[in-house]
Amino acid sequence: MSKAPVSVVVIAKNEEKRLEDCLKSAAWAREIIVIDDQSTDRTVEIAKKCGAKVFERAMDIEGRHRNFGYDKATQHWVLSLDADERVTPELAVEISEIARENASPHVCYAIPIKTFIGDEWIQGAGYYPAAKARFFRKGQFRYEEARVHPRVIYEGTCGQLKGDILHYSCETLQQWICKFNRETTLEADKWIQDGRKVRMATILRKTADRFLKNYFLKQGWKHGFMGFLMSVFHGLYQLFSYAKYREMKRKKEVA
Repeated sequence: MSKAPVSVVVIAKNEEKRLEDCLKSAAWAREIIVIDDQSTDRTVEIAKKCGAKVFERAMDIEGRHRNFGYDKATQHWVLSLDADERVTPELAVEISEIARENASPHVCYAIPIKTFIGDEWIQGAGYYPAAKARFFRKGQFRYEEARVHPRVIYEGTCGQLKGDILHYSCETLQQWICKFNRETTLEADKWIQDGRKVRMATILRKTADRFLKNYFLKQGWKHGFMGFLMSVFHGLYQLFSYAKYREMKRKKEVA
C-alpha cells in the first residue's frame, strides 16, 4: 500500500539516541521533516539516513519554531512529534485512514499521550490520556508564539483519536526534575515578558488547587507513590514559577 499523504514534522536537538526509533514509527507517512536545533551529535546524519528532509534552525520561541516546521510540510495533513515520541501502529492506521479519505469535518485531532519516566508509565494525576491536538490540516492550525507551553490556535472543531503517542520523556527522575526546573524558569520569564501581575495569594491557591485536582479528581491516588509525586509536581510548577518570577522581577526593578 502507498504511504499515507501526511507530513510528519519532528522537533529535535542532540537526539541521536532516540530519533531513529521515532522516525521508524512514522515510516508509513509520505513525508518526514526534521527541524534540527543546531545539534552537535549524529542527529542530522540519522535523520537523513531515515529519509527525512532536514531543516536547521536555532530554537528561539517554541511556538515559532514549531510553526516554522509546519510551514515546510507539503502534504494536506500534518502530524507533530518530538524526537522522544513514537507513533503506535493503531494510531498510524487511524491517521492514514483520515488522510486518505480527506473528508473529515474536523480541522485537527487530539491524540492521547502515554508518558514514561524510564520504563514506568505515568498513568494518573492528569498524565493519561492527556490528549493534545497533534494531527491537523496544513495551513489551518498554528501555535501561539510563546517560549513554553504555547497554546494551539485554529478555527473549527477538534476530533479525538484512540491510538496513543508514546512519550519517552526522561530516562530517570533526576532528568525529569532538571526538565521541570528548566520549564518553570521559562514560565516565570513568560510572565515577566507578558507584564503579568502575579500575586502570592493567587499562586498559593493555584498550587493547592492543582495538587488536589490531580490527586483526587484525576485519580493520582490510584497509582501509588508516582501518582502522588506527579500531583505534587503539578502544584509545585506554580509555586516554583512564582518564586523565579519574583526574583526576576526584583532584579529587573533594581536594574
